[in-house]
Amino acid sequence: MERLVKVWKVGRISYSKGLALQNYLASLHLTKDEPNNVLLCVEHDPVYTIGIRTKQYSDEEAIKLIQKGAEFYKTDRGGLITFHGPGQLVVYPILNLKHFNTNIRCYVSKIESTVIDMCKEFSLKAETSPHTGVWIGNDKICAIGIRASRYISTHGLALNCSTDLSWFNHITPCGIDGKGVTSISKEVGRIVTIDDAIPKFVDSFSNIFNCRVISFSNDDTKKILEDMAVEKIGYKDDKKSYVI
Repeated sequence: MERLVKVWKVGRISYSKGLALQNYLASLHLTKDEPNNVLLCVEHDPVYTIGIRTKQYSDEEAIKLIQKGAEFYKTDRGGLITFHGPGQLVVYPILNLKHFNTNIRCYVSKIESTVIDMCKEFSLKAETSPHTGVWIGNDKICAIGIRASRYISTHGLALNCSTDLSWFNHITPCGIDGKGVTSISKEVGRIVTIDDAIPKFVDSFSNIFNCRVISFSNDDTKKILEDMAVEKIGYKDDKKSYVI
């Protein structure tokens, strides 16, 4: 079977809308016969998220972060706290890992390899470390936090392209002391946008995951959103996970 992955360039949306899209696309893997592997490429409004390990972040700490002007979500992904916001490419691979003959550990490794490979296109030497993610020296350029249920992956990676890195000053990114964060723009000394990064990321993903990628069509988009509306799956801000 050919490994086909559709790329959906969603644009800038709230974190809750991203969750709604992820969950619906993941559900299609379990209800449809045909493969439904998708790369959701999004940019989020400012938001801090924590994974299933909620170390150090009580409701009081969450409120302090909200007062900085961002939202705050508790999620079911792996990893500790991170920030998503403008200028950051967030990619949610909604994949059936069985189609790629891989397990969770190898999947994360392939995501890291994809980012490292695309960084070469910007003449950057990125690498892994004992900590999950992709690094340039002691600074993290890409955070990774995933979830897999019944072999279906959700959540994904956050690559700093032209992100305002001062948002990270309010947290210990990914719970790792003594490390910093960086962006492609900071490293190359010029503005590199999400639109600049997406094609290079997709090319690297295609190579590392040995798959063919095609763009989501307007018809694909329309059908997904219509089906979500029919099934009353809110493509709207759902505040259930919002800490206030």
